[in-house]
Amino acid sequence: MTATDPAMTALAHGWSALSLLHGRIESRVERALQAEHRLSAREYSLLDVLSRQHDGEGGHLQMRQVADSVVLSQSATTRLVTRLEDRGLLSRYLCPTDRRGIYTDVSGDGLRLLEEARPTHNAALREALDQAATDPVLAPLVDAVRQLQGGAQPA
Repeated sequence: MTATDPAMTALAHGWSALSLLHGRIESRVERALQAEHRLSAREYSLLDVLSRQHDGEGGHLQMRQVADSVVLSQSATTRLVTRLEDRGLLSRYLCPTDRRGIYTDVSGDGLRLLEEARPTHNAALREALDQAATDPVLAPLVDAVRQLQGGAQPA
């Protein structure tokens, strides 16, 4: 393959479009969450992921799983957890069956903030997708994202 290979050029253009869509969405969500709730998009994502844990088998996530879910390194995830813990939005405790494991749970204040922020997040996401759908380069990607939700249009 060469630098002028049409397949590689098309792949590079597709990746560029995907990156552009992601950046636009993240920027819109970040601004909205910061303005309304003093919460970053990463903080929101972390609270959301951790709020879905449960006490059943496999219900608590290991830090590696949390890091994968929020697309951060384990060290960056640990720093993020520490920041939210310092704000009283998370708490950590030792795993009762394996003293080497540490679980992280969302506090009551964290759950309240997450529920307050969810409509802001969803509206910003919807607005970013609606705007991107008007761009002929991004419209097919927006369609693909919307199809991932089972064909349902966001309310």
